[in-house]
Amino acid sequence: MNPLEEALKIRDEIIAWRRDFHMYPELKYEEERTSKVVEEHLREWGYRIKRVGTGIIADIGEGEKTIALRADMDALPVQEENDVPYKSRVPGKMHACGHDAHTAMLLGAAKIISEHIDEFNGRVRLIFQPAEEGGNGALKMIEGGALEGVDAIFGLHVWIDLPSGVIGIKDGPFMAGAGIFNARIIGKGGHGASPHQTVDPVPIAAEAILALQTIASRNIPPTETGVVSVTAVHAGTAFNVIPEEVEMKGTIRFFKQEIGELIERRMGEILEGVTRAHGASYELSIEELVPPTVNDRDMAAFARKVAEKYGLRHGDAEPTMGAEDFAFYLQRVPGAFLTLGIRNEEKGIVYPHHHPKFDVDEDVLHLGTAMEVALAFEFLR
Repeated sequence: MNPLEEALKIRDEIIAWRRDFHMYPELKYEEERTSKVVEEHLREWGYRIKRVGTGIIADIGEGEKTIALRADMDALPVQEENDVPYKSRVPGKMHACGHDAHTAMLLGAAKIISEHIDEFNGRVRLIFQPAEEGGNGALKMIEGGALEGVDAIFGLHVWIDLPSGVIGIKDGPFMAGAGIFNARIIGKGGHGASPHQTVDPVPIAAEAILALQTIASRNIPPTETGVVSVTAVHAGTAFNVIPEEVEMKGTIRFFKQEIGELIERRMGEILEGVTRAHGASYELSIEELVPPTVNDRDMAAFARKVAEKYGLRHGDAEPTMGAEDFAFYLQRVPGAFLTLGIRNEEKGIVYPHHHPKFDVDEDVLHLGTAMEVALAFEFLR
């Protein structure tokens, strides 16, 4: 079996599936239609199915070794601005991150694998996951048994930062860990004409925001990477009233867990010091969404060898401060999160992920399918 030749045979089917999913996007944990379409095909092809909410765990084959391949299925609350025949038909919802392509590529891999399962010396597990976009659907799938008996796992994400058709591979830390923080600066309100009778939280918040920026520049070692971004500030309702408090929220990003812990500790220390200096108080909560996505070095090297064997173009994937809940799988099982370049300036496919004009170069989707099949085939040899 040649995975690339097999993927070429169903190239049009993969594109058709992608367009169907694109026209009917579903948000996190709402993927009823998408998972129904996927399950119908998988049952037809002989997979053993386990449902985990709107997610699907599908097994085929037998043997001592098991490889898992994962695709996420959820869309985003974005109004599409593309003028294409397959434009989203659901107002305010769009596949603006390529999960429609991920689902279609893995569905293509599922079909090829089922037709050649006698040539696989082991079990292939397919994970069609809900709620990657802020819902930590990976944890739900893990709780549902997605990784039981799994020896290795791979995921594939379409990537606007790479030229179309290039498989991006990075060993070690690839995507950042991410957290959300919410903070309140609590002072004493009063009349805008009498600031001396108040503890004005607005300048205190301004001082705190500037101080928080020093965490990245003065606390994190220059050889490491971390981000603290205050993205929203809310205070007051009237021009002549000093408010009682200021609310702030934002995100933190990091490649190493110890850097994340350093950021959290310094945020608390800075808010404590600034508010105490001005006679105010503060509240801070930090919720870690996902850990860093760290690819296993051996699995990344394996992916490079597979790509070279089957003539699939590959290159280095640059690390990004974006986050992915695939990280939860990699905390438990060796594997790698790979990318498929989709940037094609001639076709106008240049807009970033989560943009209303985001689109994918459909002509290279079969390459993603071929890579997934090849990974499974070679791992189980």
